[in-house]
Amino acid sequence: MGLVTAVIFDWAGTTVDYGSVAPVRTLERLFAARGIEVTEAEARRDMGIHKKDHIRALLRAKLGGPPAEAMVAEFFAAFIPMQMACLAACSAVIPGVTETVSGLRARGVKIGSTTGYTRPMLDILVAHAAAQGFAPDCALCPDDTIAGRPWPWMCYLNAIRLGTYPMHTMVKVGDTVSDIEEGRNAGMWTVGVVKTGNMMGSSEPLRRAGAHYVIDSVGDLDLDPIEQRLARGERP
Repeated sequence: MGLVTAVIFDWAGTTVDYGSVAPVRTLERLFAARGIEVTEAEARRDMGIHKKDHIRALLRAKLGGPPAEAMVAEFFAAFIPMQMACLAACSAVIPGVTETVSGLRARGVKIGSTTGYTRPMLDILVAHAAAQGFAPDCALCPDDTIAGRPWPWMCYLNAIRLGTYPMHTMVKVGDTVSDIEEGRNAGMWTVGVVKTGNMMGSSEPLRRAGAHYVIDSVGDLDLDPIEQRLARGERP
């Protein structure tokens, strides 16, 4: 067993749904149905946070000020069934994920996960991913804690349920700025994924957010550099 105790993966764009298509297309349709155009770039800007917060941020940008909470609630209520209907079609496990996870488990690393989706949405992904060979030891969403990303609570709860400690022996892997912020706030090593998810090949936003490493996809994940730094006494 090495010094890294756990890897906490994101879902859409990192382990499933190549390109993080499901949330983008659903947000575009949600706003278009109400006469508001949302570009793909705008939909991706706050990706990774709780979907209600994501909708609130989009409305604020479009309205030029804080939206009424009743409006946020109405948009979010409409978003839920639209996203649920889209998830099953966008739940393919990204190439390289199952092999990487198998390799991690072979070296004694536990596998956790976090998302900005709600619990019913995550349950759909968990079921479809398991049928394809990807089944993390722990799968958490903002509904399981007091707040989602960039707060560290889901990572802390992963540590509790996985029985892994200290936090600097854990690694957070994700494709959004909020993933990196979540991991950094939890005191973890962070790895940004640039080609299979929200960044669409651009590594700079993830580096600015504080990613310790940036890779193309989960299939490229290498814990050896982190193990070597831990052995030297370094911390995230």
